[in-house]
Amino acid sequence: MSAENVWSIGELAERAGATVKTVRFYSDAGLLPEGARSAGGHRRYGPEALERLRLIRSLRALDLPVPEVGRVLDREDALEAALEGRLREVGSRLAELRWREAALRLVRDCDPEERAERLRLVGAVASPPSTDSLVRFWRLWLPPRLPAAVLARFLEQAVPELPESPTPEQVLAFARLHAMVTAVCEGMEDCQPVVHRPGTGYRPAVLYDGLGEAFALAAPELTRGRPPRAGEALDCFVTAYAGARGTRDTAGFRHVLSRELAADPRLDRYWRLVAELTGPAAPTPGAAHDWLRAALDEQLGPQAA
Repeated sequence: MSAENVWSIGELAERAGATVKTVRFYSDAGLLPEGARSAGGHRRYGPEALERLRLIRSLRALDLPVPEVGRVLDREDALEAALEGRLREVGSRLAELRWREAALRLVRDCDPEERAERLRLVGAVASPPSTDSLVRFWRLWLPPRLPAAVLARFLEQAVPELPESPTPEQVLAFARLHAMVTAVCEGMEDCQPVVHRPGTGYRPAVLYDGLGEAFALAAPELTRGRPPRAGEALDCFVTAYAGARGTRDTAGFRHVLSRELAADPRLDRYWRLVAELTGPAAPTPGAAHDWLRAALDEQLGPQAA
């Protein structure tokens, strides 16, 4: 390397438009290649250090951490993974800011007498929010020892996806939903449906496997605004309960089922808040269950009452 192509740390900094402190930092971190030092022990750099420094600064401008920059410099295939990681992190931060903005608008724009309650509600929710509290609620509510696949399918239907850019009303709906599920009383097993209780003869895994299919069949009916009626969705709904009890779908069983469902505790407020959070485009399992119950009662006529 000729003397013309060897620069001091100050010369390299000037050529790169950086400060000496910046060049020294990257050198000490092992990111910049040094040439042979001068007789006085001063650092010397060649053209490859200038190109490397420019690349380092470009990567840092994308907010890649220094260790990540080092991995990208060492491995050509590391850049794509580093960029994907930064995109995920930026997306999460943007979601956090959007939720925070909507929460601020929610509190700012409400009536003064509502402000204290809204502050309490939104203050209890992490930012960005998580649906972990909803998952814990359902794990308490559902029968124990459901097969993992059945549980996963139900949770996918019952736990809503959170909007990336929520309105203040959606923030309020989720805050109320979070407050509801985190205030579950002790002795929850005493206020659960009959089918969840041991000794009632039901096989919950069979039931919930079938209910997921019934809800999926009922969803288009709700989306089109059709009134509750007999059909494939109702037959699937009743078959799920009959199969879970190891019996057949008969007229007598439908009358028994109608009475049991009428006496079961309900989670109307949960599903109402979910609907406020997700909008009317995707009917909730609660709405589908109500539609199917009404279809059953409609088929049975006055005797259902």
